[in-house]
Amino acid sequence: MPLTITPFDAPLGAEITGIDLRQPLTDAEFLAVETAFHDHQVLVVRNQELGKKDQLDFARRFGTVGERGMPAGDRNEKDDFGGAIMLITNKRDDQGNFIGSVQEGELWFHSDLSYKSVPHKATFLHAIELPSSGGNTLFANMYQAYDRIPADLKAKLAGRKVLHAYDFATTEGVDIDQGLDDIQHCWQPIFVTHPSTGRTALYVSRLMSALIEGLDRTESDAILQELFVITEDPAIVYEHVWKRGDLVVVDNRCCLHARREFPTDQLRLLQRCTVCCDGALSAAA
Repeated sequence: MPLTITPFDAPLGAEITGIDLRQPLTDAEFLAVETAFHDHQVLVVRNQELGKKDQLDFARRFGTVGERGMPAGDRNEKDDFGGAIMLITNKRDDQGNFIGSVQEGELWFHSDLSYKSVPHKATFLHAIELPSSGGNTLFANMYQAYDRIPADLKAKLAGRKVLHAYDFATTEGVDIDQGLDDIQHCWQPIFVTHPSTGRTALYVSRLMSALIEGLDRTESDAILQELFVITEDPAIVYEHVWKRGDLVVVDNRCCLHARREFPTDQLRLLQRCTVCCDGALSAAA
């Protein structure tokens, strides 16, 4: 069966069939996959059975594999790959301890590692165990979010930066009034130019964006809330209902993602890795 790319009837996303990622892709096959990644922002590769090394080998075709953001001493995972693999799961060991991260509940919209000076451009999520319902992942199109910002607000925010900060909560932003000494944070452009497509994307998220440069706190909070509503508009969101064996690849430079709740008495296990950007994000002209 040949490699086939089928765009979703959705604001973003495409399905890829006809490949087994345990086998190396030819240059032509990878070019087709990479082109689809830039065109559709989210790729869903069906029916994969990937070990950690298999997933990392595929991710390396896109660039340098990144280390996860949580400090090594705070991780539950036992990882032989230098902190590259994260298990998103509510699974526990024989002593009742969680073996992974982001174990249960809802997860607000965010872009992975946006609080780093060089964030991670792509996230790879592989579904190994799934609950009978719930746990869907939402992906929001930040090109379309940018297009939906009123012209006067675009003009006001042009060239400004936004503070991204994260303390590993799932449904609560960082309280910057408490200080940032022990919290990973970074100032990023509000509007970024995608280095491969040249398109402009909005780069804020409810979970990680905390303060707009050059504005007082009251005005900043009000504008961020307006932007969050735009980013989470269902009209620009694709909701992925997971199937076992799915590998999802998401472009963090032009997408946000979030998670819905799922039954806590059922197992959910996604195997995650990321790929770093080649450099800091560029502000849109």
